[in-house]
Amino acid sequence: MAQVRLAGIGKTYPDGTSAVKGLDLDIADGEFLVLVGPSGCGKTTALRMVAGLEEITAGTLTIGERVVNRTPARDRDVAMVFQSYALYPHLSVRDNIGFGLQLRKLPKSEIKTRVEAAAATLGLTEHLDRRPRNLSGGQRQRVAMGRAIVRQPQAFLMDEPLSNLDAKLRVQMRAEISRIQRDLGVTTIYVTHDQVEAMTLGDRVAVMKKGVLQQVAPPQELYLRPANIFVAGFIGSPAMNLLQGRLVAEGGALRLELGGQTLAVPAALAAERPRLREYAGRDIAVGIRPEDMEDAALGGGDDGAVLASTTDLVEALGSELLVHFRLAAPPVVTEDTRELARDAGADDLDTAAPDSDVIAKFSPRSTTAPGSPVRVRVDTERLYFFDPVTGEAIWGEPAPAPQAKEGTHA
Repeated sequence: MAQVRLAGIGKTYPDGTSAVKGLDLDIADGEFLVLVGPSGCGKTTALRMVAGLEEITAGTLTIGERVVNRTPARDRDVAMVFQSYALYPHLSVRDNIGFGLQLRKLPKSEIKTRVEAAAATLGLTEHLDRRPRNLSGGQRQRVAMGRAIVRQPQAFLMDEPLSNLDAKLRVQMRAEISRIQRDLGVTTIYVTHDQVEAMTLGDRVAVMKKGVLQQVAPPQELYLRPANIFVAGFIGSPAMNLLQGRLVAEGGALRLELGGQTLAVPAALAAERPRLREYAGRDIAVGIRPEDMEDAALGGGDDGAVLASTTDLVEALGSELLVHFRLAAPPVVTEDTRELARDAGADDLDTAAPDSDVIAKFSPRSTTAPGSPVRVRVDTERLYFFDPVTGEAIWGEPAPAPQAKEGTHA
């Protein structure tokens, strides 16, 4: 096991394309760090630089106590698990797992011991003499992991290892990977586009956009305290609703205007975020998570926390309803929100759009239906505010700089 440190790591290709820019990350010994972001954000390139499969063009990479910028991949003592299983079809599971050890000419007895130990950890003992074609997708992925485990490396590097599995197997394998990493205590860097994987697996999650690190923090901190609009819109499913609003000061209180409707900003929230008062009388970007809205018909009075609209669409998911409605507040249109829209496969945002499609998570007890009026109660204690120009989140003070996690799993 070892600490992995990326100090100002960059990758620029001969044609001038910059894939990673000034990446600073300290990954603690035994930590599980997840790199996440849209396709093309540089996360896989960063992982491949750690593995030695891409040349580093700027910065310093340290694994353990060694600077390894110019160390060949085979000498870095890391093991990579790829998106494709890359198994040898003519070899048994046993020989696939032990293949790298055979190349290193380890004694047969040690190879046997390591392979059987890895197979026991991965639940593959009864499959050791089978060929890959006779295994399920999940079993093949475990064989690929076994090949990494037997090497007993200082770090595991995983590049979207679950992307070829169906939804049910992905859930199962997420739990398996988490358990295995916790049991082995090996420093792990895991790349994924799937934020659910990122949030459920990582001790910390690093969010990237266009080669630049946006924020690195424990999963719940990313969710509760995003550093900017991009992180806020990327973390969470369904995504945070991002709207243009206006803050108005009335006496000592603040209220938020959203397309002709008003939400009262709670005094406690205004006190926690004194910088909000700098935006009084100005436009501001507002974030409301779907799970922070509920059908007002289920209870509670009109206390300055209710928005009125008409239900457009209801998606029944059993434990909850996803309710779509429109508000006469324009969407936030910035380079960050355009990037989020592209990543979601949506059309480019309309800068002239007068209203926004909003999604709320309602209790299944709600009886709202498409075409019917709906009153939506907003948990105003959980409103998010962002500078409309810079996209930076507005908190009481500047967000703290990312800190490396000390120690390993609790």
